[in-house]
Amino acid sequence: MGAFSAGALSWDKQGGLLPAVVQDAGTRRVLMLGYMNREALAHTLASGRVTFYSRSRERLWTKGETSGHVLELVAIETDCDGDTLLVQARPLGPTCHLGRASCFPQAPADTLAELDALVARRERERPPGSYTTRLFEQGTRAIAQKVGEEGVETALAAVAQDSQALAGEAADLLYHLLVLLRARGLSLDDALTVLRERHGQPHRGSEPA
Repeated sequence: MGAFSAGALSWDKQGGLLPAVVQDAGTRRVLMLGYMNREALAHTLASGRVTFYSRSRERLWTKGETSGHVLELVAIETDCDGDTLLVQARPLGPTCHLGRASCFPQAPADTLAELDALVARRERERPPGSYTTRLFEQGTRAIAQKVGEEGVETALAAVAQDSQALAGEAADLLYHLLVLLRARGLSLDDALTVLRERHGQPHRGSEPA
């Protein structure tokens, strides 16, 4: 987790409480809103599990303390005024008490990151009848060949100027690429890390935004 200083926070603005927006560190989906006081923040930083102050029960509570669906802390940052926290976490199970991933039913998420997480589960669990399971069982060489085939089909769709076909082939290519990365013990985040490192260095193949 990156450096975080609690000293610059404006605790006095809202009676010693700060709203804390929790975001899935993987999919970027907003998960919930809670409130932290100084003790809740200190406990979160010390334990690595997101902890809030319950205004109704007037005590600290760690998310998932009864359900087991805890939020593992990744990072915390504050807004420009120092009176709101953004908490990035990895949820172990649904965050909402209704069994949903988010307390906001329509909260958007990074589709590619969600797909990467699904591929990771398929790799671990190998459910029978799954196409992804079959790919993993065929091995890296077969998956790599499939990526090559999808790459050619994507290029051909682009040359043919068939936009709908290009979008479909690009989706297939991205999916099979995620499977290939996972088969080699890598993930989408590993590729994204390289892109972040290359930012501002177009000669290495990544144009700056």
